[in-house]
Amino acid sequence: MAAPDVTVFVCVSCRRRADNAAGFDEPGRVLAERLADRLADDAPGAAVVPVECLAVCNRPCTVALAGESKWTYLVGDLDNEAHLDDIAAAARAYAATDNGIVAWKERPLPFRKGVVARVPPLAFRPQTPAPALSGSDALTQD
Repeated sequence: MAAPDVTVFVCVSCRRRADNAAGFDEPGRVLAERLADRLADDAPGAAVVPVECLAVCNRPCTVALAGESKWTYLVGDLDNEAHLDDIAAAARAYAATDNGIVAWKERPLPFRKGVVARVPPLAFRPQTPAPALSGSDALTQD
């Protein structure tokens, strides 16, 4: 089976800042369910995968857009209701790229403002290689 064009990892353990009391809702779980329904209809090459933690606890809801041999985006400060269409649009735009890099002007506003990190694919090699650091050298470089 071929890899999906985009996998949207959704943090389901995020809590809203005001939801620290018992019985809080889990906005990530709601987002994962709604996003899976939305993308099933208009982006069959997309997969939505709930994950326990993306370690961006101070910026819920958080998602990661990933694809085979593509850059990965980690995006926070999303609202599971207000940004559902934006997240779906970003997933479709990401899926349409060869390398995962979505042009700035094509990114929905929450993705322009909420990017926490852009991580290179595992096979990434810079076109102009910088000297590689290893072992104790990596710890002592300024």
